Amino acid sequence: MKHDNILKQVADMAGIADSYVSAWGDEAAVSDDTIRYLLNSLGYNTKNDESLLESASKKHRKDVLAPVQVTCDGDPIHVPLYLGVSARESEFSWHLETEQGEVMEGYLQSQLVSDDRADGGALVFALPENLPWGYHKLQIFRKRRKSPYVMTLIVTPKSCFKQDDILNEKKLWGPSVQLYTLRTAHNWGIGDFGDLKQLVGDVAARGGDFVGLNPIHSLFPANPEGASPYSPSSRRWLNILYIDVSSVAEFAQSTEAQQLVGSAEFQQRLNAARDAHWVNYSEVSELKMSVLPLLYKEFKQRHLDKNTARGKAFKEFVQVGGESLLHQAAFDALHKSLHDEDASMWGWPVFPAEFKRFDSPAVKNFIKENADQVELYMYLQWIADGQINEVQLFAEEKGMSVGLYRDLAVGVADSGSETWADDGILCQDVSIGAPPDILGPLGQNWGLPPLNPQRLKETAYDAFIQLLRANMKYCGALRIDHVLGLLRLWWIPKGEDATQGAYMYYPVEDMLAILALESHRHQCSVIGEDLGTVPDEIVTLLGDAGVHSYKVFFFETAEDGGYYSPQHYTNQSMSALCTHDMPTLRGFWHCEDLKMGKELGLYPDSEQLQELFDSRAKSKQAILDSIAWHGYLPEGVGRDAAYVPMDRHLSEGLQMHLAAGSSTLLSLQLEDWLEMDKPVNIPGTVDEYPNWRRKLSASLDDLFGRQDVNDLTRRLTEVRAQASQK
Repeated sequence: MKHDNILKQVADMAGIADSYVSAWGDEAAVSDDTIRYLLNSLGYNTKNDESLLESASKKHRKDVLAPVQVTCDGDPIHVPLYLGVSARESEFSWHLETEQGEVMEGYLQSQLVSDDRADGGALVFALPENLPWGYHKLQIFRKRRKSPYVMTLIVTPKSCFKQDDILNEKKLWGPSVQLYTLRTAHNWGIGDFGDLKQLVGDVAARGGDFVGLNPIHSLFPANPEGASPYSPSSRRWLNILYIDVSSVAEFAQSTEAQQLVGSAEFQQRLNAARDAHWVNYSEVSELKMSVLPLLYKEFKQRHLDKNTARGKAFKEFVQVGGESLLHQAAFDALHKSLHDEDASMWGWPVFPAEFKRFDSPAVKNFIKENADQVELYMYLQWIADGQINEVQLFAEEKGMSVGLYRDLAVGVADSGSETWADDGILCQDVSIGAPPDILGPLGQNWGLPPLNPQRLKETAYDAFIQLLRANMKYCGALRIDHVLGLLRLWWIPKGEDATQGAYMYYPVEDMLAILALESHRHQCSVIGEDLGTVPDEIVTLLGDAGVHSYKVFFFETAEDGGYYSPQHYTNQSMSALCTHDMPTLRGFWHCEDLKMGKELGLYPDSEQLQELFDSRAKSKQAILDSIAWHGYLPEGVGRDAAYVPMDRHLSEGLQMHLAAGSSTLLSLQLEDWLEMDKPVNIPGTVDEYPNWRRKLSASLDDLFGRQDVNDLTRRLTEVRAQASQK
């Protein structure tokens, strides 16, 4: 066999594609060096062809019984056993314990389906049909063998949960917000869970059925300027800066905390943080972290030491949080301690050697000697958890069909608690991103290490299941960022640029089935962010799995540049005008993003920039033509895009045009109601623009006190109700 064939053959076994279709429609080859590197990171020996073949045959040798099998409701359950030809069926029996505690048993030979062992295949037997949904334990016993073969058998629904209103084709609307942008008279310089509750009340009262959120995963409390919600420390815990401090039960009981907050100096700092147009994360963190430890101290004295009901509730939270909570709390406490000594400690890659791994003796020692500090961060996770739970309960009480919809980031930062405590489920010498495309000729490298698909299977998908559970708590819908990652992710060797990557394929059917099971368990519907280069094979898979597609108006264009009518969008979708990675409506219309990109040097090629301006002018004209044709252009708005500004009337026309469409869910941005022009994030920038810091230009009280906003929400509710009748 030729050398390159061996490399390609093993790549194929491992799920690495050796070529891909570029954004320009050409087939692009992946370099051998990239393939070799990625195989190496998965644990293959790539020293030479012999070693590679040998390690591949070891890795892919079939176990007698696979560690996991996922099967959908109603499908026959056929279990393959890889046994030698000499093994007699009469020696085997099976024992199944369902998650619900029911036990079933039987003999293999009475349930045989097929026997292809003579041709190197499997002996297949059937289990009873109609098993309940859940995670079951299957054991196969063989005479004279001490221990049984064990498999996790996962039985799932065919598609994700949907609320009754969605099943009955009611058209819903709600705003999507970056939580930190919210302004109120009582927050501490950053939108918090208290503000979120207020927003939920305001939206519910006006007929909205959900409030969408940016990812609220835990970031880096010791390094608050690391503010990107899409580069979290862990996706299983919460961002403690979102705690509404004055609503914590212990705040009312702590004289010390009240005196500190009531002091003239503190009030002055609070007002300055509140009035700032950009979130000052360092100041917000200092303010909150000077008070929260006092509340923990109060809690310890009143509840933990006395083992009250509240104390017991916390202990139970810690027990359920288990190892994962300890990882998070220990990391945050250690990071703070090291950062206090040396401000350049941005994450664990620069920690002293003895602290670089969670399982090191030095870390165990740190946890023992700083038990209170570690417990403080557990307490803060508990408080955050309780506050977001309260918001979702409030949304349900107010009659919202969905309530909160949360956002699951595509990965974790390579410097946070999850990578620090990783036991091999992540490939840490790889980063994910996107291949080159028309907007980004160098591709994108997000600096996030991916889950190892082989380890996922070996561990019966445990990390994926825990991730879904942590994020489906306390919400009615979950948006999965870059949902195409369930099918394949663009893997880039660490330290290389994104042009050197390759697609790694994942067990997508299994993962979608588990997603459906957890979605039913948490009564949480699912939205998949399926933007970018979307392979045909995933469109059908996501559709069948009941995952709502994501339709951004500005991207829904035909070959001739015209805009599709939102009435032609698929019903199983969420539509939006803008996203957090795009300019606001006003910014788009007035080309603020292109002007800013020019200033920041994002378009070094002046011809390319001119093309973008020309293309924008054409898009604007096509948008005007489209909304005029569908009858949503307000009276008095001109028909020539070159002379028409984006004002309240045109903005409302666009929102109504989308609201009359067929998407089940409609997401709008408060920025557009306030006619703001600055974006929250400019992709491709790090220090050039203050990403993830821009606040709303008005407080929630002012926003919902405005007549035009109340008229707009009334019309939205009416137009959505009419669209439901169609």
